[in-house]
Amino acid sequence: MDNEPNEARAVTDDAILQQQYLRALSSFEGIVLSQIDVKNKLGDRLNYSIRAGLIILSVIAFSILVLLLTLSSQINRISNVVGSMNTHFSAVSMRMDEIVEHLGSMESQVAQLKHIEQDTASLTSEIVGISEITDGISESLDSIGEHMTGTRANVDGIAVTMNLMNLEVQAMSIEMQRMAKPARTLNKLFPFP
Repeated sequence: MDNEPNEARAVTDDAILQQQYLRALSSFEGIVLSQIDVKNKLGDRLNYSIRAGLIILSVIAFSILVLLLTLSSQINRISNVVGSMNTHFSAVSMRMDEIVEHLGSMESQVAQLKHIEQDTASLTSEIVGISEITDGISESLDSIGEHMTGTRANVDGIAVTMNLMNLEVQAMSIEMQRMAKPARTLNKLFPFP
């Protein structure tokens, strides 16, 4: 008789253990399924993040390409403009050299005015003894001599100013060539059609 209650108790304990095992198994299965679901959601989010990152990188790469193309076309334009400006400045410099030569010849001719002034003074001294009409002529010659002196001083000032302008234009030409060097170097490093 003692065996029957022990066996009944053992069967009851086995049934309880079986139920606990089934509950534990279903809980474990629920936990595993929820982990799989969380992993799937995280995987989807990661895929969306990677796609968004690729789209952003593509947009950035396209923007950089557009900027590089714009920069290369602008560099070519700047190089062409600087080249044409350099040509114009060279032409201006040549014209300034011609003007300086002409001013040199004018200066030599004005230097001869000094001899004319001396001759006018000697003529004035010789004509002093002549009549009243010749006295008026001598006064006119004196005023001509004064005007010639003023003209010579003005021409000397113009020659100095033109020499200074020539030096400034030559300095501007050298500066423009120096400014064009980086653009030419960049154009050599990144030649674009």
